Amino acid sequence: MSVKQIVPGLYTILLGPVNAFLIDSDELTLIDTGYAKNTEKIMKAVQAIGRQPADIRHILITHCHPDHAGGLAAIKRSTNAPAYMHPADAAIVRTGKVPPHLKPAPGFINNILFRIFIGFGGAEYEAADVEYEIQDGDELAIAGGIQAIHVPGHCAGQLAFLWKEYNGVLFAADTASNMMGLGWGLGYEDLEESKRSLLKISALDFDIACFAHGKSIIQGASAKFKQKWGT
Repeated sequence: MSVKQIVPGLYTILLGPVNAFLIDSDELTLIDTGYAKNTEKIMKAVQAIGRQPADIRHILITHCHPDHAGGLAAIKRSTNAPAYMHPADAAIVRTGKVPPHLKPAPGFINNILFRIFIGFGGAEYEAADVEYEIQDGDELAIAGGIQAIHVPGHCAGQLAFLWKEYNGVLFAADTASNMMGLGWGLGYEDLEESKRSLLKISALDFDIACFAHGKSIIQGASAKFKQKWGT
């Protein structure tokens, strides 16, 4: 099964090395689209929870990398839903060309995984429209309230999203991972900027954290961030 409930109304869509997420709150909100090849799996996941592609009314994209935005054009064709992104990465998605810019995260294992799954090159995928450009602190009137949080470092236009339900649900994008415990993501454009972004996240309150790479933390998540990266 490619879809797994985290809590009622919130699902992980398992796409191999990356996760996308669905919020089911009357209408559906999709967070990230995976690679272009993942579109069919996302559509089947929607049907598996008893909904239809047309029920997706909003698509939030955390950043421009192909494992997060590569399927956006195809998903938009299936749903007619608008996309929301930070302006810096929206400009890249509109061209479909991601320049090479990442370096491995600290640590031997991260270095190896970076070379296997990411590499030092750029990427191309089908260009897509982005209807709404959103900035740090913007409050989206979606699913009871979602706040955009600008968290550069992994890339210039990366956004995390804080959903107001369940005492706070953080969609952490690639600020961090939870593959072998809570830790760095695999690669960064600017590691020092990433550290500032993690400090920013660690000042927030949220009970659940959802990661593009790794398992969700379903209780006491912000305390774990504060312990690792807070001051």
